[in-house]
Amino acid sequence: MASSPSPSVDDLRLVLTVHRTGSVGSAARELRISQPSASQRLARLERACGVKLFDRDTRGARPTSAGHELARRAEHILGHLEDVYDATRAAAAGSRLVVGTFASLAPILFPVLDAELPDLEIEQQVDHGHSLVDKVAEGTMDAAFIAIADQMVLPRGAVARTVGRDELVLFAPAGAAPPSRGRQPLKDRPIPFSTYDRGADDLRARLLTLGATPRRGVTLATTIAMARRRNHLALVPRSALAHELHPGERLLPAPFRYRLTLSAVTRSTPPTPLTALLPRLRSALNLTR
Repeated sequence: MASSPSPSVDDLRLVLTVHRTGSVGSAARELRISQPSASQRLARLERACGVKLFDRDTRGARPTSAGHELARRAEHILGHLEDVYDATRAAAAGSRLVVGTFASLAPILFPVLDAELPDLEIEQQVDHGHSLVDKVAEGTMDAAFIAIADQMVLPRGAVARTVGRDELVLFAPAGAAPPSRGRQPLKDRPIPFSTYDRGADDLRARLLTLGATPRRGVTLATTIAMARRRNHLALVPRSALAHELHPGERLLPAPFRYRLTLSAVTRSTPPTPLTALLPRLRSALNLTR
C-alpha cells in the first residue's frame, strides 16, 4: 500500500489557522486564499489522513480529536521552521545551544549553564523527559538533562551520559523536629515529598510504611515551600537545596536509601562546550559520580 504524501507547509498553516479561528472562511481570508481553495485543500488532507479533521457547518469549523492532534503537530513543526535560519546562523558561528530539562531542575540547572557558558546563547526549554528526548533525536535540541534516561528506551540517535548521582534527604526547616526512633520514625507526621524520576509511587509507599502522611509536591520548589510554611520535614533530592538553605535549616539523612541519576541526553556527537562542562556541573549541583 502506497504511503500518503506528506502535508506541505501551506497545508499545516491552513490547519493551524482554521483551528485557531474556528472558520474556514476566516482562515482563508487571513491566508489570502479563496474559501473554495481552502475547503478543497482541507478535503484533500482529510482523504490523505483517512479521517475527518473538522466538523463544518454554517456556524464554523470545529476540530475533531484528529484535527486537534494535527494542529498541535503543525504548531510544533511550524515553530521550528520559523526559527530555522536564526538557528542555522547561530550554529555556524558556534554561539547557540538549545538545552531542555524538566520543571523542577530548571531553576537549578539553567543559572549554572548561564554562568559557566557566558559566551553562548542558551535557549532554555522546559518539558517532560520523553518530549525532550524526542527533540534531541529529531535534531531540534542539543541536550536534554533528565533523570529517567535509565528508565526508558532512547530513540535512535540519542545517547545518554551520566552527569552525576543524587540521593534523597530529609529537609528540616528551622525548628522542625527530627525523625523519631523505631520502625515508624515519621509516625503521624505530614511529609511533603518530591522526586524528579518515576519513583513517586514507590516513595509514597515507603513513607506510608514509616508511618508518615505523604503529601506530594508538584515540583521540588513547591515541596520545599510546603515544608517551610507548615514547619514540616520534606523528602527531596539533595541537589534541590544544595545552595538555598535558610538560617537554621538542615539536611538530614533520609530514613531509607534512594538514588537518582541525572543524565545529559544528546546526539551521538555531543556539543563540546557541554561535555567539557559536565564535571563542573556535577559539582555545582552537589552530585556524586
